[in-house]
Amino acid sequence: MLLEHEGAMPVVPESAYVAPTAVLCGSVVLGEGARVLHGAVLTAENGEIRVGSDVVVMENALVRGRADHPATVGDAVLIGPHAHINGATIEDEVFVATGVSAFPGSVAGTRSELRINSVLHVNSRLAPDTVLPIGWIAAGDPARLFSPDRHEELWEVQKDLDFPGTVYKMPRGTSMRDIMARQVDFFGSHKTDRVIE
Repeated sequence: MLLEHEGAMPVVPESAYVAPTAVLCGSVVLGEGARVLHGAVLTAENGEIRVGSDVVVMENALVRGRADHPATVGDAVLIGPHAHINGATIEDEVFVATGVSAFPGSVAGTRSELRINSVLHVNSRLAPDTVLPIGWIAAGDPARLFSPDRHEELWEVQKDLDFPGTVYKMPRGTSMRDIMARQVDFFGSHKTDRVIE
């Protein structure tokens, strides 16, 4: 399904394929030979999404573009099933496995591998040719790699990356009522989306 969002429409070249159950919403531009498989959602909220050539976005993956952090996917990239690419830059020839999360302002360097259920934290930069192991977290610029059992060490890096300020534009400690009131208003803009195909 292709949706117009706030006056912007997806651009799909003739050589690309978008499954009938996939959704492209707003300012989404696919490269030549791109493949967007069943259940995948590419949604340009208030920032664009640019996908390079020969990219496969697999089933039920989410790619989200944001005003301050557009989503950019380079050439020859695989985005695995259930991956979450939110306002991140994925450079050329990157392997993004099942369940990976890449948050706003993050960059996965050329030829890097983000393995199953790994996390690339907000405002973090993974160097080219780096392997982020299964279930590990990359945080910082340049990113340091943390196994899930090293939360205290991770927090020392993570707290200065400003997740709530980057994602919600609100300071740490803001109540969920205030955060969600803003989020409900923000996502309410989809009430006027128009199906174009």
